Amino acid sequence: MLTLVLGGTRSGKSRYAERLAADAAEQSGLGVRYVATAEVDPSDAGHRDRVAAHRARRPASWTTAECGSPADLPRLVRTEQVVLVDSIGSWMVRYPDFRVDLDALDALWRDRQAPTVLVSEEVGLAVHPQSAVGRRYVDALGRLNEYLAARADRAVLVVAGRPMELGPAATVDPLGL
Repeated sequence: MLTLVLGGTRSGKSRYAERLAADAAEQSGLGVRYVATAEVDPSDAGHRDRVAAHRARRPASWTTAECGSPADLPRLVRTEQVVLVDSIGSWMVRYPDFRVDLDALDALWRDRQAPTVLVSEEVGLAVHPQSAVGRRYVDALGRLNEYLAARADRAVLVVAGRPMELGPAATVDPLGL
């Protein structure tokens, strides 16, 4: 089962996804692998603090795997454990021009038997960056979220800590592929 959890900054999406992963692990008897995708800038104290808060919340029984590069994701997801990937936006920005290998991404979910929870930033509800790269990021992640939602078994939007189940995808092929 593939679950996509969307939400804005500080919406509670990661905490909700962590609860889903913990519940799936309890129900299945499997462990949890937390796949961290962000590249932490040592000079950014705010980001370091956020990452530390995420680490502190995780149960000691969970394993953590960090993506050294975006190409690491397929290897890190290949496990019999429940997988929680946090976050798709942080992973996507590490690709040149935000161009994700969709075939490789699709193969990940097709081959998995254990539950998978993906966390992604919902950028459509936020202030849009005025720079060219900011607009490309918003457009690319918005399309990627649509693409993932169309393939997910379940999609949830978290707003102010409250999850809202999303209905079926409105588009069949959001990226025009």
